[in-house]
Amino acid sequence: MEFRPCIDIHNGQVKQIVGGSLKDLNDSAVENYVAEQDAAFYAHLYQQHNIKGGHVILLNPVSSDHYQATKKQALSALKVYPGGLQVGGGITPDNAREFLDAGASHVIVTSYVFKDGRIHYDRLETMRKAVGSDRLVLDVSCRLIEDRYHVVTDRWQKVTDEIMNVELLDKLSDYCDEFLIHAVDVEGKSRGIEISLVKLLGDWGKHPITYAGGVHNFEDLKQLKELGRNKVNVTIGSALDLFGGSMNFREVLDFMKNT
Repeated sequence: MEFRPCIDIHNGQVKQIVGGSLKDLNDSAVENYVAEQDAAFYAHLYQQHNIKGGHVILLNPVSSDHYQATKKQALSALKVYPGGLQVGGGITPDNAREFLDAGASHVIVTSYVFKDGRIHYDRLETMRKAVGSDRLVLDVSCRLIEDRYHVVTDRWQKVTDEIMNVELLDKLSDYCDEFLIHAVDVEGKSRGIEISLVKLLGDWGKHPITYAGGVHNFEDLKQLKELGRNKVNVTIGSALDLFGGSMNFREVLDFMKNT
């Protein structure tokens, strides 16, 4: 299990939000923390500690008046730490190369490959050809609906018909290098991890997976390590002291090294 840091950018600022609250209408979200520092600050910090594989997420759609400010922040972070960060949010075959050339190790894709609530494998193949599977991360974030985890897209606002299970992971793994999975129901709430989802991911464990959602103390990390069979990497957002939480950043790094 590795710690994978995050830089979430909304309306041109680094923030931590309640994931399920994000709305494209008026670019609104419930905010847990708004950073005084910019994205480049966090990129430099992660570089100093040699933490790779973190993700920079643009939380505004391309149509937003705030998108250019958000994109500027993202590009500045990639420039500071070339090869150390992944980037996602509105990625398509048309703009992916710009972010890779700016320093991203991988691009993270969800919404582009979905249409009418289903994965379109022709679009996924186009994406793979544009960047290569070795530089593609698929975000299959999900939420629990009637005992099944449905993949959600468009900044977690649209519920799809695709069900998160081992069959889906097997099918998608041919197209990508890693997965990023937010447990949207607990994302940004610091109330504990989504246990059944973590267990599913740990039981599969064929590709690197980064889990995000609900981690709020070191007991959560221990549980994640056990249920995920030490195969599931973790992002900590609102609970981290870098973003106003109680979990000390350096203690998290020590935990990862010593357990």
